[in-house]
Amino acid sequence: MTTQSTAEDAAAAIAGEFARETYENANEVLRLFRPVMRALAAAAGPSVEVVLHNLDGADVDLGHTIVAIENGHVTGREVGGPSTSLGLDVMKNRREDHDAFGYTAFTSDGRELRCSSVYFHNAAGDIIASLCINVDLSPLQHARSIVDALLPPSTAGENAPREHFGTDLVSVMDSMITEAIGEIGRPVKHMSRDDKITVLERLDRRGATQMRKSIEAIAKRLGISRVTAYAYLDEARTRE
Repeated sequence: MTTQSTAEDAAAAIAGEFARETYENANEVLRLFRPVMRALAAAAGPSVEVVLHNLDGADVDLGHTIVAIENGHVTGREVGGPSTSLGLDVMKNRREDHDAFGYTAFTSDGRELRCSSVYFHNAAGDIIASLCINVDLSPLQHARSIVDALLPPSTAGENAPREHFGTDLVSVMDSMITEAIGEIGRPVKHMSRDDKITVLERLDRRGATQMRKSIEAIAKRLGISRVTAYAYLDEARTRE
């Protein structure tokens, strides 16, 4: 056996070792990974959501992809629920490697998540399912806010500019609202009246309240009426 053929055999062996495992269909993925999902959720605790999506077939309904879920209260979803915005990108090219680890996402009520997604392919190379792990960071952020309250305030970066990008002003405004809610360090449903006034105060200081229909959008995200949002804004503007 020549040195070249030995090297080729070794390369082939390495390629085979790291080749992506394939599955016949989404049901096979579910059968194999359902116990793993339970184990992950039980070990990681109630702040960690584990979701399996069925993406098999030529005409996937992204509004109903969830076939198994643990700790669905993290995002408020359940079996039969939808994919996320990432599903749209994935389905554009089902043969690419879309695996992603440790990226940031946000729930509809402004909680920050740390997420990882792994996609499963069939023998033809098409994506047929995905396993997603979503960690709710709000308990840690709440704990941090308590610790921060006990420490001397820091002025580092206080005057640094804040910039938000978006395809239109609505998405820019939504990003600003998400940031202001996230800075409170607790989910909207656990916010006090004073917390919500603080959100209005920060958004007003950053110019978000000058955008068209901003008060309506802020009120919706905070779970309050438009009239209440204006009242909170007036109160925020009286603070020194």
